Amino acid sequence: MQEIEASTDALFRYQVVAMVRSNLLSGMSLKKAVHLTASMSHQRLDGRQQKVSVRSVYRWTAAYDNKSITGLEATHRTTNTVSNVLSKRFLDFLQEQKELDIEASIPELIRRANEYGIIKSYENINRTTVYRAMLKMGLPVKRCKKQRDRDSRRFAYPHRMDMVLCDGKHFRAGAKRLKRVALFFLDDSSRYGIHVVVGTSENTELFLRGLYETIGRGGYMICLYVDHGPGFISKETIQVAQKLGILLIHGEKAYPEGHGKIEKFNQTAKADVIRGLDRRPDVDPACGALELRLQHYLRKVYGPRPHESLDRQPPLQRFYTDKKQLRFPDNDEQLRGKFVMYLKKKVSKDNIVSVDSVPYEMPGGHAGSWVIVHKRLLDGKICFPQDGKLIELKQVDLALNAISKRAKRGQRKNDVSQPLPKSAADLMFENDFNPVIDTDGGFSK
Repeated sequence: MQEIEASTDALFRYQVVAMVRSNLLSGMSLKKAVHLTASMSHQRLDGRQQKVSVRSVYRWTAAYDNKSITGLEATHRTTNTVSNVLSKRFLDFLQEQKELDIEASIPELIRRANEYGIIKSYENINRTTVYRAMLKMGLPVKRCKKQRDRDSRRFAYPHRMDMVLCDGKHFRAGAKRLKRVALFFLDDSSRYGIHVVVGTSENTELFLRGLYETIGRGGYMICLYVDHGPGFISKETIQVAQKLGILLIHGEKAYPEGHGKIEKFNQTAKADVIRGLDRRPDVDPACGALELRLQHYLRKVYGPRPHESLDRQPPLQRFYTDKKQLRFPDNDEQLRGKFVMYLKKKVSKDNIVSVDSVPYEMPGGHAGSWVIVHKRLLDGKICFPQDGKLIELKQVDLALNAISKRAKRGQRKNDVSQPLPKSAADLMFENDFNPVIDTDGGFSK
């Protein structure tokens, strides 16, 4: 049985650890990398921004080094007491003072308690301890908002596949001007366009397919730099990056210093080929046809052309003359296994399991039990292991169920070709009323 996927808290902490490791690769010391990561605001899976303390970053980094992703799972401590450190007299004082002065800060409350003699001058009361106790008591806590720091430095990695940049370019194609989006995967060091995929919208499935094919062409990258698009911030994306051992970095919004290379490439690609796809009746707007056209552009037009930022050296030449060895997966089956999520689900009484709010029919015999289903992210199939084989689950046909006949439990059809045996009533009747004619047709004795 496969292990259960990581929680959303663990995936958020993995993003923080990935930022630290990315800074370490650029030559920073551990102390500087941790403080820089703690000074930034990080986005959770639900879109909320959250800042983390230096202590938490140190703790999460050490936990990931020791136990990988399992070390980042949250451990909850349950206690019925407000505080094991602060005295009841001091807690009552906090309650009283907050009712009289709701805007009083925690340091001011500690100073007041010291003046009243509730705490001694030599007692070192930790502000964080008081803050947590006030939260447990439901007291209002006013925090001063500070200006958010941001890291706006330019960066450049020395070797190929140290960092890969990915961004989506929306455009229209064909005579009907159909909406399309192209996800380009660009090597940071050589500016070489490794791969491009085209879809109708920027989603998780399109990005993961592009990542899978990019690894097949250029090998594993160390870091992957993306923005906050819908396909880049999903739980499935972070889960796959963690399984692949890739440091997934979400760049800040309006940050040209970090994302400028891919943006400049988008401008070049638009001027060279993308803007000419609109309103043309000879252009096939199918996603596969557009992929073929843009991949040809990367390899035959953009790659061999001299690049200004590379001292007129073509990106294709810079990429393939780099001495760093590329790391490819051992086989395709191993790589595809990283794009599978193992979900623990409970089968309903009518033998249905729900994945992403979509009902699927399970094989018989699993009603009411917990099972592990495989969500294959590359082809979107939901599978279930049974008898050593993976069987694909089919969606429930609700319309067919609405008109199909219901089978009754225990119902068995009688064989009308054979007469039924005599009932107990028939046997009793024959015993009480014997026939007056025997089998030969004469009167019985």
